[in-house]
Amino acid sequence: MEFLNTHLLSLILFLPAVSALIMLFLPGSEVRLQRWFALAASLIPFILTLVLWNNFDPNVTGFQFEEKYIWYEAINSSFHIGVDGISLSMILLTTLLTPLAILASFSVTDRVKPYMMLFLFLETGMLGVFMAIDLLIFFVFWEIGLVPMYFLINQWGSANRNYASLKFMIYTMGGSLGLLLAVQLLGVLFQTYDLQVIIASWTTYTQPIIPGLSTETVKTIAFWAFAIAFAVKVPVWPFHTWLPDAHTEAPTAGSMILAGVLLKLGAYGFIRLVLPLYPVESKIFAGALAVLAVGAIVFGAFGSFGQTDFKRLVAYSSVNHMGFVVLGIAAAGLAAGTADAQIAMSGAVLQMFNHGLSAAGMFFLVGVIYERTHTRNLDDFGGLFPLVPVYGGILIFTSMASLGLPGLNGFVSEFMIVRGSYPVLTIYTVISMLGLLFTGAYILKGIKKVLHGPLNEHWAHGEHKLTEINLREILVIAPLMVLMLVTGIWPAWILEVINKAVTALF
Repeated sequence: MEFLNTHLLSLILFLPAVSALIMLFLPGSEVRLQRWFALAASLIPFILTLVLWNNFDPNVTGFQFEEKYIWYEAINSSFHIGVDGISLSMILLTTLLTPLAILASFSVTDRVKPYMMLFLFLETGMLGVFMAIDLLIFFVFWEIGLVPMYFLINQWGSANRNYASLKFMIYTMGGSLGLLLAVQLLGVLFQTYDLQVIIASWTTYTQPIIPGLSTETVKTIAFWAFAIAFAVKVPVWPFHTWLPDAHTEAPTAGSMILAGVLLKLGAYGFIRLVLPLYPVESKIFAGALAVLAVGAIVFGAFGSFGQTDFKRLVAYSSVNHMGFVVLGIAAAGLAAGTADAQIAMSGAVLQMFNHGLSAAGMFFLVGVIYERTHTRNLDDFGGLFPLVPVYGGILIFTSMASLGLPGLNGFVSEFMIVRGSYPVLTIYTVISMLGLLFTGAYILKGIKKVLHGPLNEHWAHGEHKLTEINLREILVIAPLMVLMLVTGIWPAWILEVINKAVTALF
């Protein structure tokens, strides 16, 4: 038991990768065994995360369950991991969505073993980012997560998958180059990559760094190097164009993880690195960040409303919803230390969690209907509610959570962001309400095109007859629906953990 408590984070982090390596030795013909092994292997980190959640003390300031081992002694980088309330909520989201995505993939029949292995490697990459307290380790895991996602889109995606996967890779890698250089700058300057040491020294650092450039200029350049890398990953407008392509071409489970967790890495980077390392720059450039956020909210909603492809509609909605997260972060940077900043920041972290649930659910439901009809064109559907009443009810419920209906999870977090941002960034928040209006429009458009109106007889008879959502698919969406409802009615279960961590951050 003591070993479990001491190495709990390492176990959660590395078990998926170790399981993926074990999968190499499973017989290639035993597809059923491979599926169930992958599912069991992804459930163990989730169970361990529940143990972590249970033993986590929200009242303790700073990181808990820390582990530190020498990794790269020559440059003083160590394998240093730990969790606070912000990273804990993201770890819970990751370990919950991975087994659900694997269960959703049971219908995949093509090269099942490498497919499942890539998902397990991807889980380790994502978890590493949320746990890292060493900048170099953070960057290593940040890049590791790219590779499995690239192959999942490239090998198991739709018709245009080569273009989408390459675009995803180039955009994210391009954004990360500046991040790597800025991380190296800090490492060389302080002779360590330990985040806690760097934050304590860097925020008050005034000595010349590069000859001919003032310290403020260097800090500003480093700030933007971090900010652009994370902005591409979120993604905020105008860095968002890789996202609809990647989502549209990715397999269903790939879209679930991409929207559910990978987009959160960018927002998490802002919260974990940008705000603590660059408090002055975050205040100065909060307006610029807010412009990008409002652009994402408004143009994401407009873009979503204009789509005829069901999956692209949901993809653009992610740009819209993640824009609110960045707006909350901008407000927190501008008004750091005030009650408004704390509300906006807690709302942003909760919105990351909530969007993970609703976006993963929406992409899964698009996948369910695509598997049966082999089309995502909204104009090909129509009036399907009488044929698939259970699916229809689930789609409406999940759509309403995504829309931000009071009583479901999306409302709580978006309300907190708007409440925290309005006194600080008034005009930006007012303009973003236009995006909120169109959120209702595109969600209702999606529901109307699929479920309502005259029945498209093509799906009512013969070989094309539409079949109801099955038990396995209900088992994938049910945990997400329960969490959407519970968080909407009683958000305190997670907000208590987030709030204390946000207070400590400021």
